[in-house]
Amino acid sequence: MPEQSLTLNATTAKLRLDKFLLAHLPGYSRAQVQRLIRDGHALVDGAPQKTGYKFKGGEVVTLHLPEPRETSIAPEDIPLEIVHEDAHLAVIDKPAGMVVHPGPGHETGTLVNALLGRYPELANMLDDSETQDRLGIVHRLDRGASGLLVVARDKATLLALMGQFQARTVDKVYLALLEKRPKSNAGLIDAPIARDQRQRKRMAVQRGGKSAQTEFEVLDDHFQGERALVRLNLLTGRTHQIRVHMAFIGCPVLGDAVYGFRKQRLRMKRLFLHARELAFEHPVTGERLRFESELPVGLRAVMAKLR
Repeated sequence: MPEQSLTLNATTAKLRLDKFLLAHLPGYSRAQVQRLIRDGHALVDGAPQKTGYKFKGGEVVTLHLPEPRETSIAPEDIPLEIVHEDAHLAVIDKPAGMVVHPGPGHETGTLVNALLGRYPELANMLDDSETQDRLGIVHRLDRGASGLLVVARDKATLLALMGQFQARTVDKVYLALLEKRPKSNAGLIDAPIARDQRQRKRMAVQRGGKSAQTEFEVLDDHFQGERALVRLNLLTGRTHQIRVHMAFIGCPVLGDAVYGFRKQRLRMKRLFLHARELAFEHPVTGERLRFESELPVGLRAVMAKLR
């Protein structure tokens, strides 16, 4: 995504980073500024910081501002696999290849376009600074991944579900086939993630990044080329977390041309990454809901081929 770079000098001590940026970015809402900070687009002396970071005075703030996104998103009649649906939320089984949010090169055919077509009330979120960047999307899946997503149909439900994700009370379990078997049968990867300073479209394990934790368990290692099927439990939800963590331990996800091996040993049109299980509390009823999605036929065929 094209970006505009901007350098600012922070001369006032004890001023919060988000308030500082609000004063220097006319037209940006508080929610948009906080999103810039969370996504690593605002660096203080070259390092990411939290929204509540207080200046000591004399710091240099570097901004990488994404090109503004067109907010007029057209509803489209796109078939969706609905796993659960009620007046407040829906659980979708997203196919690989579908982009979640519209953006440059993907203005149509996205999950958001499909959701606006099915749930017209989501258009109300376009006029609210707290929800206009999400339009009901509580969490994301990479374009090349498939599996379960929960979507909020109103603002109250969206904020409540986002709170559950932040409190880490949501269960998110994935299946992935790795290019190489991890050294242990199970373990915890605890390595902070931030935007890669050399390649802004990528994420990387970096000191000073946001806390990121991924539990893994080897389920099956009877595949060609030392590959292994693993169960992954996300304790946090950073951008590209599974892909970055697996590559960090030398066991990239099969089909990952960005974080995987330079020369792909098996060319795939998608990632071998599937959001298998999702569990959370319904914000209105309080009931604990749990859903499962079967591994797609195409991925099962890949496994059979590699036996």
